[in-house]
Amino acid sequence: MTFHRPANNSTTGKDGTLVSQVMATIRDRIATRNLLSGDKLPSIRACARQMAVSNSTVVEAYDRLVADGTIQSRRGSGFYVSGHTAPLSIAQIGPKLDRAIDPFWVSRQSLDARPDMLKPGCGWLPADWMPETSIRRALRNLSRATDTVLTEYGTPLGLAPLRQLLSRRLATFGIEAGPDQILLTESGTQAIDMLCRFLIEPGDTVLIDDPCYFNFCALLRAHRANIVSVPFGPNGPDIDAFADILATHKPRLYITNSGLHNPTGASLSPQVAHKVLKIADQHDLIIIEDDIFADFENQPSPRLAAMGGMERVIHIGSFSKTLSASIRCGYIATRPEWVDGLIDLKVATGFSSSNLAPELVHAVLKDGTYRKHMDGLRDRLSHTMTQTAKRLASLGIYPVVTPNAGLFLWCALPDGIDAAQVARNALGDGVVLAPGNVFSISQSAGNLMRFNVAQCQNPKIFDVLERAMRP
Repeated sequence: MTFHRPANNSTTGKDGTLVSQVMATIRDRIATRNLLSGDKLPSIRACARQMAVSNSTVVEAYDRLVADGTIQSRRGSGFYVSGHTAPLSIAQIGPKLDRAIDPFWVSRQSLDARPDMLKPGCGWLPADWMPETSIRRALRNLSRATDTVLTEYGTPLGLAPLRQLLSRRLATFGIEAGPDQILLTESGTQAIDMLCRFLIEPGDTVLIDDPCYFNFCALLRAHRANIVSVPFGPNGPDIDAFADILATHKPRLYITNSGLHNPTGASLSPQVAHKVLKIADQHDLIIIEDDIFADFENQPSPRLAAMGGMERVIHIGSFSKTLSASIRCGYIATRPEWVDGLIDLKVATGFSSSNLAPELVHAVLKDGTYRKHMDGLRDRLSHTMTQTAKRLASLGIYPVVTPNAGLFLWCALPDGIDAAQVARNALGDGVVLAPGNVFSISQSAGNLMRFNVAQCQNPKIFDVLERAMRP
């Protein structure tokens, strides 16, 4: 175990003394489970050498940690981690980041926001943009369902009529997946979590886009994966970099969005899609294609699962962005021989499916109102995106990518302006923004910001943004 002295802003070493910094390093290692109960610490001399401090500094740090019960001293043997394994601290896995550019920052600020706060940085539609009437009608009908639907466990694979409907929907994208190849989950996030449990071990390498949806990073850190990233542009990943990374790092998985990429709004071009699949085949790479924004597209962009089939690509989706975030229902479409293993994993970790959420989703999808809702929603978003782009341009903020549809504008701020600082400033005025580096594992998006155009209707947002950008 090798230690390195943390920066002075470590969560447990804020006073800046060398002793507190040594203590911070050890506590952080325990919080992130790099040190477990019973593990032996480096000797005093070894720790001092590794952290470039004096022996006396380490002696005092170890003494304090023994005094508060974090570690214990064993005469003639050394120092060991005490007690039970500490609860996992995902936020501390990986490099220390300012809270404004932490992968959890946008999610927690948006989910915990007061009702009066404005959230142009969040990733979902306003409540009054959702099909509330259809949901209420489905709830009334569901209240008259049989006792089995209302009170019992669902089957592990999930509601059969919904899986049949999803199979037909996927076919419109050119994706061949029978109902028995589709497994219902509680959400798109749970789908990725299950697939990570199923396919990777701690230390395996997983490839993501840069930028990408920030929760991919958080989830992979929870699975103790080694994360590498590939630059993502207007047509998809940088193909030369993609090939080099696969040859060098040999990742097990690649997690991406093909249509309406989050946060850029870009869509995969056919040429890039073909090259991605060809290179993936050469290196035996499995691709998880997160298609949660599929229904926002006016014309479907290429899908890797359609072009490459289920042998190489796992396709997932959900309805939290288009129907309701409260109705938790997602799905995995995968190769037939993996379905039984995923069912076993689902039973082990969640026992079974809910009946209520899939029944609600099925009821809304099958009666035609969802299609009408999405037709109107796409028109509304197109108009709103044009309006929002004009308002941002008046502040010197311009899109890096011009998306064909969807929620997001991925924008560059004026030169010299730090997006994280702008987000901090705006939060004080009741506006939650999404600074670029929460989406970038390389921390190369410091002057970029994602805007949710549906959440940008209040003029106050642009007044606050203008003030937040001032020196």
